[in-house]
Amino acid sequence: MQILKRLLFLFFWLNSIVWAGYCAENVEVPTYIDLRSASERPEFAIQGEYEADGKGVQIADLGRGEFHVLTYSGGLPGAGWNGDAIMAEKLKRVQVDKLVKGLKRVERRSPTLGKKAPEGAMVIFDGKPSDLVKGQVEGGLLWAGGSTTLPTGDFELHLEFRVPYKPARPLSNQDRGNSGIYIFGNYEVQILDTFGLDFDTDNNALKVGSLNSQWCGSFYKFITPDVPMAFPPLQWQTYDIAFTAPRFEGDKKVKNARATVRHNGVLIHDDLELPGGTGNGAKRPEAPQGNILFQGHGNPVAFRNVWLLEKR
Repeated sequence: MQILKRLLFLFFWLNSIVWAGYCAENVEVPTYIDLRSASERPEFAIQGEYEADGKGVQIADLGRGEFHVLTYSGGLPGAGWNGDAIMAEKLKRVQVDKLVKGLKRVERRSPTLGKKAPEGAMVIFDGKPSDLVKGQVEGGLLWAGGSTTLPTGDFELHLEFRVPYKPARPLSNQDRGNSGIYIFGNYEVQILDTFGLDFDTDNNALKVGSLNSQWCGSFYKFITPDVPMAFPPLQWQTYDIAFTAPRFEGDKKVKNARATVRHNGVLIHDDLELPGGTGNGAKRPEAPQGNILFQGHGNPVAFRNVWLLEKR
């Protein structure tokens, strides 16, 4: 009888652990999609970019009263950083409060933010529904999950995007503002909140949960950007993409696709050759023309000021 009681106790104890784990994984994660709601969280006012004494500092909210802090020599990425190794730390709130007292907070603005469509460009989205894009339009914004309606070949694309603020998700988690610009359904420029992460994954002060080629600015699971240019969540960012489609003779591809990408005005991929699709896009046949998808991944990523100039 005593053995039976012990076995029953063990069964219910193990079951409680499994159930607790299930609940932890499925708990609703707070998601902030605008500055007004995010301002209710005190840590949001601390998170961001700072400068002082020839250094740049990025502070990312990890939740639980902790922050991931990167210190760059020379200045912030794309604004003085000299490429030297980045110092990474995980600090408590009291430590960060002390740190920021000697720093100047900055909020950078992409030099291409608000860039007007040139003559001859197709205005894909300018705040209201358009025949050139399908998808959810609400609050003057296009939300992730849409796509262009007309196939194009070579092009120059400008767009502005905003990722949500999800501090309860670990940095690099693929549920932290996941989307992407999927060219022809083959080549994906990743969108994700990876602000405050060093692309040298071993140099972070925390364990990362995904490949660095899955982080913002990367061509998904193919290559990382030359410069880490992610801004903090809820801050508007830009991608400016010049794309040359693959060339075919009959059914045979004779030239690979190529892409140049600027993230927040900084060159992160320079005439990059794309020998095939990236991520799941590698499973689809390439083509000389196609549509552009604003990938939906269950995250409220917003887009605005989207235009495309087709090159002939």
